[in-house]
Amino acid sequence: MKIKICGIRRHQDIEYVNEFLPDYIGFIFAKSKRQITSAECLVLKKELDPSIKTVGVFVNESLEKVISTTLVANLDVIQLHGDETREYILDLKNILKNSTSLKDTLVWKAIRVKGEKDIISGDKLPVDCLLLDSFSKQSYGGTGKTIDLDIIKSSTIKNQFFLAGGLNIDNILNTLSEVSPYGVDISSGVETDGFKDRNKIEKIINCIRRK
Repeated sequence: MKIKICGIRRHQDIEYVNEFLPDYIGFIFAKSKRQITSAECLVLKKELDPSIKTVGVFVNESLEKVISTTLVANLDVIQLHGDETREYILDLKNILKNSTSLKDTLVWKAIRVKGEKDIISGDKLPVDCLLLDSFSKQSYGGTGKTIDLDIIKSSTIKNQFFLAGGLNIDNILNTLSEVSPYGVDISSGVETDGFKDRNKIEKIINCIRRK
């Protein structure tokens, strides 16, 4: 089970993840209370344990901005969390494929799930992994709202996928007993008053890895 802690933005956050070693951390470049710049990301990444992969989260951003940010921040994964189309994804992957510096960069696509048809459509996209998140009219992610597991259980998903949306220490084991994702993406569930909490990170990572 892969673990991603998203919304990293402080030096303390890096200290916490270096201690407990999730597989991935996410830096948010879209408008958000957790947003950081590519320059800030690069500073934080220099302090990061090299075993942890970095994911850049983008929402309806231009290809030029995605590529320039990925280069500056030296990201391992580009996570598209908006309304990006199949054509957009193909153009992005073509740019990555033809770039010496970026050819190994992965592309993930977040799907804001309202119903099974969202999963079916998302599963056809030319990406390396999906991230299934809860739907909200107000935000593209990070709301703390849980996803309807019955929709996922009734769907056949060919792609590897991360599960996101309101995961925390109180619901993680029950969630993983009902669905079997490739990984889990946790953000607000390891925060206190809007900031990453060392003890919550420790508890949920240990809980998942003991499963």
